[in-house]
Amino acid sequence: MKNLKIIKNRSDVGAGTRGSDIGIDALEIAAINSNNDFFNHYPFVDVVTHNESIYNKVKQNFAKRINYVVEQCERLSEVTLRELKNNFFPLIISGDHSSSIGTIAGICSAFPKKNLGVIWIDAHADLHSPFTSPSGNVHGMAVAAAMNLDNIKNSSNRVDEKTLKSWKNLKNINNSNTKISPSNFIYFGLRSYEDSEKKIIQENKINCYSVDGIRQRGIDVCVNEALKQLENVEIIYISFDVDSLDCDLISKGTGTPVSKGFDSDEIIKILKNLILSGKVISLEISEINPLLDNRGNKMAETVFKIIDSLF
Repeated sequence: MKNLKIIKNRSDVGAGTRGSDIGIDALEIAAINSNNDFFNHYPFVDVVTHNESIYNKVKQNFAKRINYVVEQCERLSEVTLRELKNNFFPLIISGDHSSSIGTIAGICSAFPKKNLGVIWIDAHADLHSPFTSPSGNVHGMAVAAAMNLDNIKNSSNRVDEKTLKSWKNLKNINNSNTKISPSNFIYFGLRSYEDSEKKIIQENKINCYSVDGIRQRGIDVCVNEALKQLENVEIIYISFDVDSLDCDLISKGTGTPVSKGFDSDEIIKILKNLILSGKVISLEISEINPLLDNRGNKMAETVFKIIDSLF
C-alpha cells in the first residue's frame, strides 16, 4: 500500500496488566528475525504516552487511570486526523484497546460528513462503562464510549463525580458524543462478555459473527454479508484485538487470552476481503503483550505474518 503510515502508540494505561506497551517492539523483533525490513519501508510516527502513570496510586477504581486514557486518546485522535488529511492509510499499532476511542474520534473529525462503519475483531465486547465494569479497566469500555452508551439501568457500581467527568470527556473527544451507530458496527470473533454487555448487544441489535458461525458458513459469505450491512457507509475502520486469535493454538501473548478463536489464515482472509471493498481507511492492531507470551515471541510473530501478508 503506497500511502501506508505506521502509527506507533505504545500506551497501555487502559489495560489491567503491563506489557502491551512493548507490543510494537515485539513486532519489529519478529520482522528482524524473519529477515524482513517491513518497518523500514514506510514512514512512521511515535505517539507520546502516559505510561509512567502506572506508578501512581489508582484513585478511580471503576475507571482506572481514565484521565490519562482521555489524554492519550486525544493525542492519538490528533495524529490520526492529521495523517488521514495527508492522504495516508494509518496502520496503528497500539498497546491496549482503549486507544481505539481516539482513533475513531480522529476518523470522524477527518470525515465529519461521512458515515463510519466499524469492524471490531475481538474476543470481547468492550461494552462496559464505569457503571458496569467489574475490573475498572478502560480497555473494556472502548465500544461503549464510542457509542455513547452508559448502560446505567444495568449499573453495579456507584461512580464518583470525578470519574463521571472523565468518562464524559472520553465520550466527547473532538466534541462528538455519538461516533458510531450500532447498525454500522459489527463484531467478528466475539465469545467473551458479561450479561450487562449482552443486554446492550440485544437491545441495539448489534451484529456478531462468531468463530464457529464463520467456519460453518464460510468467511466469504460472512464478510460479504457484513459489507452488505455496511453498504450505506462511505468509510470503514477495522480494529483488530489479537485476543481474537486462538490462545491455545498460537500463544497467550495478550492481556486477556480466550480459547477457541481464529487462526492466522482466517484473520488474513477476513482482513483481505474487507480491504478489497475499497472502503477501509485505517486498521488498528492492539493488545500484543510479549511479557505474557508462553511461546517466546509467538503472538508478535503471528501478527507480523498477518501484517506482512496484507501490505
